[in-house]
Amino acid sequence: MEYINTYLCFFQKQFGMVLRRSNNIQNFNFFLPILISVCAIPISMFFWSINVLYSTLSSDTTNNYNNNEELSQMIPPWRWLAAIIIPIGFMIWGLRRKSVNLKGALAGVVIGFILTLTNICHLVSLATFFVTGSKATKFRSNIKKTQEKDFKEGGQRSWVQVICNGGVATHLALLYLLDVGCGERPIDFDKYYRSSWLSIGILASFACCNGDTWASEFGTVIGKGDPFLITTRKRVPRGTNGGVSWYGLLFSTLGGLMVGLTSYLTILYTVDTATLESAAPQWPIIVICGIAGLIGSVIDSILGATLQYSGIDEDGFIVTKPGKGVKHISGKQILDNHAVNLVSTIIVALTLPKVANLIWP
Repeated sequence: MEYINTYLCFFQKQFGMVLRRSNNIQNFNFFLPILISVCAIPISMFFWSINVLYSTLSSDTTNNYNNNEELSQMIPPWRWLAAIIIPIGFMIWGLRRKSVNLKGALAGVVIGFILTLTNICHLVSLATFFVTGSKATKFRSNIKKTQEKDFKEGGQRSWVQVICNGGVATHLALLYLLDVGCGERPIDFDKYYRSSWLSIGILASFACCNGDTWASEFGTVIGKGDPFLITTRKRVPRGTNGGVSWYGLLFSTLGGLMVGLTSYLTILYTVDTATLESAAPQWPIIVICGIAGLIGSVIDSILGATLQYSGIDEDGFIVTKPGKGVKHISGKQILDNHAVNLVSTIIVALTLPKVANLIWP
């Protein structure tokens, strides 16, 4: 009887600890939106005050821009507030689903902050890549565990991955902010050349990243045959850098099209109706982003097959460094996966605006 009482006391103590921990979590979840609002509002107003002060001090400076594309120096308070709250919301979402680690989440907040200040369409393209890419990473994860030696549940992207995928777009967004200011504008190379060029570069960059992510995450677990090396067409094990399949190429195009579709819808709903009616048609955004997804994936595969080492170890896992018992498959150990992603986004972001300018109706 004494043993039973001791056991019951122990159970009550442990159950009480669980209840207190559960209550703490519930309280944290309840107060989290309040905490964000309390912090975000004064911070956004602080940035807005600095912006007002800067605009006032520089009001005597005259800037002449052609085709009615004027510098919008004054960033409204609601945009500052959105630039803080929305990225933090995505950070919490990513951390809870283990799609990104803490340092990666903080880097993502900075990128989201800058993109929100420039154009809502830019933020939507980032959100599309982050959300759909995270979903793709978790697709058939039980199979990916058998293919990847360093597999991480949910992806858990680091700050290096975040910078390599979003760094180019962030750089172009800063140029957008400095050159044409903030605000939603249609893509029209005749009337808004600079903002159109920079916006296409940003959208193409994320379309490239999303296309490559879809290709690698869906293409490696769909279909029965092994992929082929893009440079030699030789069959290679799944997960080999530079290995492609027809499924992978299809999904890379679909990943780019997804970014283009969400960006197209965002422009339709955020740009002033009168401005939109007088501008060029916006549907080519979907096509351009689809091309960016496909071309970006192909460039990534070529770089991976030639400048990134791929080998297979004694356990059958694909590795990116030579070592004992590792059999070489392809590539040289010059670039890692992060560098390949960065170079791919740079090439796509700098070439697709020119292509868009040539084919835009």
